[in-house]
Amino acid sequence: MVIMPIKVAMGGKTMKRMLVTFLAVALVFGTVGAFPPYPAVAASQFKTHVDLPVNLEGSLNGANYTIRVPVNWNGTLLVYAHGYMDELQTPPIDAAPGGPVGETILLGLGYAVAGTANRHAGWAIKEGIENTLALTEFFNGHVGKPEHVILWGFSMGSVIALKCIEKYPGIYDGAIAGAGLAAGTPLNFDQALAMSLAYDVAFGWPEQWGTVGDVRDNLDFDTEVFPLLSAQLSNLLNAGKVEFIRLVCKLPVEVNGITPFWLLTDMYYATQVRAELEQRAGGPVAQNLDHVYSLSGAEIAYLGSLGVNGSGLLAEMNARTNIEASIPARNYVERYADYTGNLKRPVITIHTRVDEVAREANETVYRELVETAGKQDMLLQVFANSVGHGNFTGAQLLATVSAMERWLNTGMKPSEAVFFPGLLGFIPGFVPPPWPFVN
Repeated sequence: MVIMPIKVAMGGKTMKRMLVTFLAVALVFGTVGAFPPYPAVAASQFKTHVDLPVNLEGSLNGANYTIRVPVNWNGTLLVYAHGYMDELQTPPIDAAPGGPVGETILLGLGYAVAGTANRHAGWAIKEGIENTLALTEFFNGHVGKPEHVILWGFSMGSVIALKCIEKYPGIYDGAIAGAGLAAGTPLNFDQALAMSLAYDVAFGWPEQWGTVGDVRDNLDFDTEVFPLLSAQLSNLLNAGKVEFIRLVCKLPVEVNGITPFWLLTDMYYATQVRAELEQRAGGPVAQNLDHVYSLSGAEIAYLGSLGVNGSGLLAEMNARTNIEASIPARNYVERYADYTGNLKRPVITIHTRVDEVAREANETVYRELVETAGKQDMLLQVFANSVGHGNFTGAQLLATVSAMERWLNTGMKPSEAVFFPGLLGFIPGFVPPPWPFVN
């Protein structure tokens, strides 16, 4: 069995080196054959404007793109929305999870694939929505009209996918959101603020980083944050403080198995990513006005055994639930993006049971939102029995695509037991926890 990690860029050079293994989506070739795809349709049944196969690379509206269509195209186009990148991806642009390897597998199964870089790096939700739409329309006009267009996005790309499926139900037939920020941008950056506040009461927030509520716009993680964090995490005397942050931020103990430096991941988002978004939005984006931070008696006792006054640090945090976002900046992140839950097209979300970046509680918020809108028949949520951000196998990704294709072809929601069995590493019936902090 060969494992090839998917290339999901998250941050600066230091983060790329240290976090690549648990920010990746694994393509496990040895299990691909365990799940047959939906039967392909002969390419001759689909009218195309060009001869197949197609291999296109170019630029649309300032964003580079890749389009690939096999000679035996089955009529389904998979449009890929990538995760967060602090630097623009250079051509060739990934058109599928796993880059060229993932593309080759999907092309061999008859799928057309397309992917675009955003015209700006960073939290480019607005640009991602626009560039993805332009790519899809370009495909329709220059290659051919697909039978189905499925938009799939991972990590930050999930925000693009979930927003697009609500905004453009006439363009996209279905959406897959993997490792998703399904609670929306505002709540996820409120969570980054909680991490920042916990770090501040435990270690102290350096003045040169800005403030806990308003990060300095040009803060660089690699040169300014990483050196201090790595030194603190390397000191075993700080283990109790790190455990306080984990517990008060409601991270399960399994995150300690992802990497000894799991805090780097969360603090990367809490510092550099938040700084970039604040600059884009024009002010501080996160707030904690409705937050209540908590620890159980057992957790306080455990922290005490590590030499940490958990109740005292907790009291400090709850005394500072007065951090407020700038109104225009908050409006910006609500637009890019919060969701209505009013689904007109099918959505499948896929999440690991523990995700240190996009918490699995995101799925609870999204489910409740869709149920409130009365659209629960349009949503299927599945969970992989794995730990880590986007830690899926190739078989799990293919099962998700195949299930969506079956849903579109039959109009019937796929059976979780049939398409997402424990044999493929799923947890049928898994219930994610509620969103933390909110009163």
